[in-house]
Amino acid sequence: MVRTARHDLRYLLAVAHGGSTLSAARQLQVNQSTVQRRLAALESALGVRLVERLPSGYRLTDAGAALLPAAQAVAVAIEGFAQRAMTEAHAGLLRLTCPEPIAIRLAQAGFVERFHALHPGIRIQFVLADRYIDLSKGEADVALRSGDTDGELIGRKVADSIWAVYASRDYVRRHGAPQSIEELRTRPLIALDDNLAHHRLSQWLKHVAPDASFAARSNSVLALVSSAKAGIGIAALPAALGEAEPDLVRVLGPVPELTRAWRVLAHPDVRHLPRVEAFVDFVVSEMDALKLVLTG
Repeated sequence: MVRTARHDLRYLLAVAHGGSTLSAARQLQVNQSTVQRRLAALESALGVRLVERLPSGYRLTDAGAALLPAAQAVAVAIEGFAQRAMTEAHAGLLRLTCPEPIAIRLAQAGFVERFHALHPGIRIQFVLADRYIDLSKGEADVALRSGDTDGELIGRKVADSIWAVYASRDYVRRHGAPQSIEELRTRPLIALDDNLAHHRLSQWLKHVAPDASFAARSNSVLALVSSAKAGIGIAALPAALGEAEPDLVRVLGPVPELTRAWRVLAHPDVRHLPRVEAFVDFVVSEMDALKLVLTG
């Protein structure tokens, strides 16, 4: 009974959070009927009614509301246990998340090889995605990240993330280079798609070129580079990437509004693990070389 109740607590928490079994189903990525069935099983196991259905959705009964804090505490404890177990399972593995272009540049610059030579018992594994990997959930050990970061994470600044505006040499030959930021609104732009509407690049373009036409949109910075090289439009890019492409020329910038700090970050729960301390210490010792990787 205790095992069943523990397993089904997540359905109760999801309904309490979303106010309906449909919302809970979407949150947990299961069928609505599964949520209803597991709630019924939980109530049966505990011998108490936890939720009641209203025309506007579901709400907790008095008993459900009284038990909710305990259910939340159990969920937090289970998540902490799972994170700790994941940490122990990767004792010899340093999982590093960073933008895909930076992972490529780190490998090409010999950064990974030098770390492995200094710490043969630890292997770097890149964790790459088109979203921020959640360090608080143990999805990675450390991050090299620029821009706004979770205030819970701790770390130190490594370099500045500098952005400028680039176009292909062929584009400049055919259309000329823009002479000001204001002129971007009259040019075909290459930008991030709506899934990254809160990215600083998207916000900046919305401000300086609200009526611009877009020649291409993508959820990948590497795709922005490729599109700019193809000559279909103009793109704001990290200087480290733009300057590395012989087919691209800087036409404007650097752009102060896009400048952010590169930081090496870790969650407080893992910051003092030997593999994490070894990596952070290595970053500090490689600071000059790392600045070239991150800023070009």
